[in-house]
Amino acid sequence: MQQKLLEFLKNPFNTMAGFFIFGTIFVIVFWAVERNGLDKKIELPLEQSGSKQINSASSSSQKKEQRPKAEPANQEKSAQPQAQSQIQLQTQPQTPKRENEEKNKYNIEQAISDNAQLNTMAFDGLGFLTGNTCSDSFLPPGKVADFFGFQHLRDITANGKGHDTDFVTNSAYNVLKTLTDAQKAKLFALAKTQASLVNDFAYKRFPLMVAFRRQLEGNIPSGSTGLSKDAIKNYSADLYALDAKISIQRTKLYAETLNSLDQTQKSYLDNMVKGGFASWASLPDQVGKGVPREESVLVMTYASEMFGWYAGDIEADTYFCPERQADYFGGFYIKDAPAIGNAGYTIDESITGDQGQSFIQVLDGTQKNTITSVIAEQKNDLNGIVEKRRAISTELRKALSGQSIDENIVTSLAKEYGSLDGEISYYYVTAFAKVGKSLTNEQKSALDKLRGLSNYPCPSDKAYLYSEKIDMPKVDNTDFLFNK
Repeated sequence: MQQKLLEFLKNPFNTMAGFFIFGTIFVIVFWAVERNGLDKKIELPLEQSGSKQINSASSSSQKKEQRPKAEPANQEKSAQPQAQSQIQLQTQPQTPKRENEEKNKYNIEQAISDNAQLNTMAFDGLGFLTGNTCSDSFLPPGKVADFFGFQHLRDITANGKGHDTDFVTNSAYNVLKTLTDAQKAKLFALAKTQASLVNDFAYKRFPLMVAFRRQLEGNIPSGSTGLSKDAIKNYSADLYALDAKISIQRTKLYAETLNSLDQTQKSYLDNMVKGGFASWASLPDQVGKGVPREESVLVMTYASEMFGWYAGDIEADTYFCPERQADYFGGFYIKDAPAIGNAGYTIDESITGDQGQSFIQVLDGTQKNTITSVIAEQKNDLNGIVEKRRAISTELRKALSGQSIDENIVTSLAKEYGSLDGEISYYYVTAFAKVGKSLTNEQKSALDKLRGLSNYPCPSDKAYLYSEKIDMPKVDNTDFLFNK
């Protein structure tokens, strides 16, 4: 038998035929196995295959993800992975204004969530208990009359570049570049007339900041038990009426300018929105020499805010960053001090959460409870602020469609907004003062180290008019903000 097999294999034709037969069998078996496996892959549930695609896309480049719409205010976010991936897989119609925006991680629900608010309050506590009136007074110019979606545009910009010091400059210069001389002239005209009004808003903040420091230091009027919540709410309401006046003036200017754009100008702005910050040209000064600094800042603010309004919608206008409210405690200074005058500097988006959590860790149990109890206490106020901001934003956007805005409604809503913000500020300062008076020397040292601004001193005889350092202004008696 073996002899016959050897003789058979010695024949070259028989050997080649054998290889051919075995090779054919191997190919057929391999094909069948692969086909079976492919069928199994195709039969994967939609959410599993979709989730894999989403993870892959997000790991390569978030810029390519389409921004989903913000959830309704009364709808809670789902924590279920399946629901998340189904939402991501929905095909949304794209417009030039939305094509290249990164996934929207920022919306009003996130801003007022307990976690975001606790981090923000703790961060403000760090600023207040380690700072002074100088650092308390620092306020970015964009936090006034901020109903035009620019904060939202900053926060959704990819890779944190919305908080680059060049973001406002580049957006403003590109907008100014595309405007006609006549259109730009109206921006400069409003800056000239509005400068004193905007400065007045900043100066009117000082009585609150001084009174809050008096509460911390125990320097309260004789016979008083401390700050009066009603007095603070009323003062804040009047302050926000001034904010409404500024907002109304800007709304009229923005609507008139945007409605006068020709198709070439609109296409330029559309491309700015579509391409995002990375696509904006780095241009030379578009404001011009000889313009007073405060007017130059306002023109830049107008141009960038007008762009935010053009790019956004009512939800973007309603949106605010968590630290927008009760902004009298120095948190903005901790974030922005290293960025002042530092072109190309990108503010770390995680600083509020990281340092806020570290602040809480320094406190003992009683002190922690004093801080965390405010989160529930302020919740109704925050929800009320969202309602007021949305109503104001809705009224102001009427101007874009050529309708008249009801200035009395805007002013009334703004006063209610200010009253709510005043109440939150009262909750903050009373909690901070209580904790501040109980800090040990070891805790104070730990907080000073955590502040980390030894290279950025803020002298007690100085202050900030927004982001410009000035001499500390004289503040009249603030006894009226305390209980009798």
